Amino acid sequence: MEKKPELVLILDYGSQYTHLITRRIRSLSVLSLCISGTCSLEDITSKNPRVVILSGGPHSVHAPNAPSFPAGFLEWAQSNGVYVLGVCYGLQLMVQKLGGEVRIGEKQEYGRMEIVVGGNLGIFGNKKAGHRQVVWMSHGDEAAALPDGFEVVARSQQGAVAAVENRERRLFGLQYHPEVTHSPEGMETLKYFLFDVCGVTAGWKMENVLDEEIKCIKDTVGPEDHVICALSGGVDSTVAATLVHKAIGDRLHCVFVDNGLLRYKERERVMDTFQKDLHLPVTCVDAIEQFLSKLKGVVDPEVKRKIIGKEFICIFDAFAHDLEQKLGKKPAYLVQGTLYPDVIESCPPPGSGRTHSHTIKSHHNVGGLPKDMKLKLIEPLKLLFKDEVRQLGRILNVPEQFLKRHPFPGPGLAVRVLGDVTEGNALDILRQVDEIFIQSIKDAGLYDLIWQAFAVFLPVRSVGVQGDQRTHSHVVALRAVTSQDGMTADWYYFEHKFLDDVARKICNNVRGVNRVVQDITSKPPSTIEWE
Repeated sequence: MEKKPELVLILDYGSQYTHLITRRIRSLSVLSLCISGTCSLEDITSKNPRVVILSGGPHSVHAPNAPSFPAGFLEWAQSNGVYVLGVCYGLQLMVQKLGGEVRIGEKQEYGRMEIVVGGNLGIFGNKKAGHRQVVWMSHGDEAAALPDGFEVVARSQQGAVAAVENRERRLFGLQYHPEVTHSPEGMETLKYFLFDVCGVTAGWKMENVLDEEIKCIKDTVGPEDHVICALSGGVDSTVAATLVHKAIGDRLHCVFVDNGLLRYKERERVMDTFQKDLHLPVTCVDAIEQFLSKLKGVVDPEVKRKIIGKEFICIFDAFAHDLEQKLGKKPAYLVQGTLYPDVIESCPPPGSGRTHSHTIKSHHNVGGLPKDMKLKLIEPLKLLFKDEVRQLGRILNVPEQFLKRHPFPGPGLAVRVLGDVTEGNALDILRQVDEIFIQSIKDAGLYDLIWQAFAVFLPVRSVGVQGDQRTHSHVVALRAVTSQDGMTADWYYFEHKFLDDVARKICNNVRGVNRVVQDITSKPPSTIEWE
C-alpha cells in the first residue's frame, strides 16, 4: 500500500487560534495546511492527509446554517485510516453528527480551567489516571451524551466533558485549546497524539520546501519566459525574488521604487543588499517627485494609501512596457511575496457571513494591476508563515540583519507623518528621529526582542527651551511593540534610562524637535501604525 504523505490538514471553523494550530504542528517538523471547514469532500481527499483536525469556532452546532464538514467525510476518514481530532467546536460537531447530544452548558467555561485525566487512556497515553493539568477552555455548548463507541477520557473540574475518543474509529476530541500557551501541557498532548497515536513521522524541512519550489518554478516558467517582481525592500518580496532568481537566473527582472517615503538611507542600504549580497537584477526608479506632488495637501491616511497604490501601479506598468520593448516580448509572470496568513485571512471563516474571496492585501503585494498586462502569478511563499520565510531566507544566504528587519508599511512614512507629508521638513525630521530611535534599540541589544519599532511625526507644536531660548517646535512619538503576527500587540517596556537617553539624543541632534513622547497603547484598542 502506498504510504500516505505526512500531512496534517486543518478544517477551519473560525477560531482565532486556527493559524496557531498550523504553526505549532509545523514546529514539530510536520507539514500542516489549513483550508475552509466547509470545503468539498474532494478538496479534502485530494490532499490525502494522514490526520485531519477540526478547529474551534465561535458558533453553536444548534445555530441555523452552522458550518460543518462535508457529507461522507467521517466515513471516508474511517475507510482510509485517517485520524480525526476535533477541538472545541470541532469536538461538538463530531459528537452531534455521529448521533450524540450537544447542549448549552449549565456552567459555561472560559479561560484557564483544570482538567482531570480519566482511566481510559488514548490521547493521554503518556499520563496516569488522575493526572491534573491546566488548560484553556472557551465554550458555551458541551457534549451531554456521546455517540456509540466513544469514551470520556478527561473531565473539567466542574465535571464537563474535556476529552473524548473512539480509538477503533480513530476519532478524538478535546474541549479545550491545546495549541495556546495558556494550556502548558497542550503541545506535549499534540505531539503525543501525532507521533504516538497517529504514527506521523516528522521530516518536513525548509530545505524540502526550497527544492520543491525551485522545481515548481522551473516546471511552470517556460525556458524563454521572463518574470518581473516589485521589490519593496521587505523580507517577503526579497526572499521570493531570491528564490525565483535561483530557479531562472536573469530572466527575473526586479524593480525597486524610491517614492520619497522611505526611511533614512533606505534606498542606498536596500540596493546595496540586492546587488552586492544577493546579486539580484534590480532597476531602481526614482519617483520621489511623482509621489510627493500627488500627496501635496492630502491629510486622510486612506486617501494617501490609494494615491500611493495607484502611483506604484503606474510605475510598475511603465516598467513592464519598457521591458517588453527591450525584450521584444511581454513578460509572462509576476512574483509576489504572498504569505500563508494572507491567503487564509483573505478567505473569511465559515459562519462569518462573508464570501470566500481571495483578495490579496494591497500593502503586501502589487494589487490592481492593469488587466492588459495579463501576468500569471508566482507566489513561492504562499504556504509559509513569516518565521518560516526567514528560515528559507537563511538557506538562500540572505543576510541575517536583513531577515530580522522589522516590518515596514507599504505606504512608508506617509502613514507615520500625521497630516500633509510635504509640509515643511516633516519627512526629514522623521527620518532622523527614526534612525536615532532604531539605532539606540540596536545598540542596547533590544532589536530582536521587539516586533516593530518606529517614530511618528505629530501635527502639533509645543513650547520648549533649548540653548537658553524659547522654542516652538515639533513633537514626535516613539512606538515599539511585541507581537507574534501583528494581529494583537503590546507596547514594549523600555527602562527609563533608555528612554531618557533616546529623548536627549533626539532633541540635541534633530533640529525642529523639542518634545518626545512614547505611545503605550496596546492593540487593541489601538492599531500598531498611527495613521
